[in-house]
Amino acid sequence: MALGNIVLDTNVLIKILKNNQQTIKHVESLSPPLFVSVISAMELIYGALNKQELKKLQQFLSLFKIIQLNEKTSQQAFSLIAKYAKSHTLDIPDALIAASCLESNKTLFTYNRKDFRFIPKLTLLDE
Repeated sequence: MALGNIVLDTNVLIKILKNNQQTIKHVESLSPPLFVSVISAMELIYGALNKQELKKLQQFLSLFKIIQLNEKTSQQAFSLIAKYAKSHTLDIPDALIAASCLESNKTLFTYNRKDFRFIPKLTLLDE
């Protein structure tokens, strides 16, 4: 695994925001820079309760490099959905996050391994 090539899934970010010390220590042990898919960033922002929380989330997200979507990522996500939506209930946000990792050759750190483990060539960080 290449160091400094870790994408944090939404569930990892939420644990950090909830001050989960085990997750915080694990993330602090990873080599920077750390990445977040724009999909995870949007999921966090969408869940903000008010403008004050929105501002706090935006500051938090500024600590990470955001991976944007591009045409290749969209095509990869489309392919993943076509292949795994029915057989493994892969949803659209997870397909886009996985595709972002595949296209940028990065490792995904998630607590929902079952949502991704069936995707070939997608590297998941060992907990």
